[in-house]
Amino acid sequence: MEYNVSTKQLKKILIFGVFSLHWLGFSQYTDVINSNRPGLSVSAYAVGTNVLQAELGVGYEQRDHTRLSTESNILGAELSLRYGLLFETLEINYEGTFDDQKKTYLNSGVEVRNTDFSRNRLGLKFLVFDPYRNPEKNKPNLYSWKANYGFKLKNLIPAVSVYAGANFVLGDNPFYSGDPTVSPRVMIATQSRLTPRFVLISNVAYDRLGTDFPEWNYTVSLSHAFRNPKWSVFAEHQGIQSDRYADVLLRGGVAHLISENMQADINLGASFKNTPTRIFAALGFSYRVDMHRDKLKAIEDQNAGENGGPINKNAMKKKNKKKKKGSGAEDVDLGPSKKQLRKLKKKNRNDSEIDF
Repeated sequence: MEYNVSTKQLKKILIFGVFSLHWLGFSQYTDVINSNRPGLSVSAYAVGTNVLQAELGVGYEQRDHTRLSTESNILGAELSLRYGLLFETLEINYEGTFDDQKKTYLNSGVEVRNTDFSRNRLGLKFLVFDPYRNPEKNKPNLYSWKANYGFKLKNLIPAVSVYAGANFVLGDNPFYSGDPTVSPRVMIATQSRLTPRFVLISNVAYDRLGTDFPEWNYTVSLSHAFRNPKWSVFAEHQGIQSDRYADVLLRGGVAHLISENMQADINLGASFKNTPTRIFAALGFSYRVDMHRDKLKAIEDQNAGENGGPINKNAMKKKNKKKKKGSGAEDVDLGPSKKQLRKLKKKNRNDSEIDF
């Protein structure tokens, strides 16, 4: 039973409103929490260096299988721990779901209880391509609302990250009977900002490699931020293909940004078939411990103009100091002086208006 995913949140910066979702910066770190909840899809971006983030959830699922004549009630607890490791584009994460399943065989009335991890994995995610890395190509247009908020074809170009990790089956796990203790998992995650309010995420994973039941898994998620940047919604489609289990699932949910470091969420979902029929819901909470510090950049490594431009050779001479001495109002545009107005009136005395 897995519910974990992306919802991305919105933060207004100048004229841009972007998800805390967080992903439009030119580094991985953002001012607000960037949680993968409430869905199952995984963002292409990392949390940022020295950021420790916990994403927790509790869920309930009703699962009925017509062919096997079984009914199941499942309570689950979810935990995801994420940490920005070494540099901005790298993240280490742990994902675990502990389920308590009560299964009833309708033909015999026998009840079986299964309790163990349905998900228990550790992996690394690394960003290999970011279309927003170059700030010069992604500056906001101060003269056009449409240029900033409208859809453009280049918005389809996604950020791309790769994931490599492993599943761990400890002891006699009833959910994965016969699986080895460790099995690899690989994934590609992409993320496109269609507009400042819409984000498209896709994941393709090949799971449990080397076992008797390897699994292909894909997830496509579309998130939307409201005008109030603290609220966002998402819809998600997931496909699972394996000899052990195959299904198509649909989820939807809402996320609310409580503060820069806290988020709450809820999601609902269901399957499209009756072998088994699945209906599930989950509540979640995300919190981060922000220890991020921007790296200092040496002066010799900075471009000219980043700190007011180059210093003139004679800038410190006395005559220049005297020339620049004033009341402090010389940097304020106070409009034309009286003398300038008299000249303009004389020049334009035949005009009905004065062109400043």
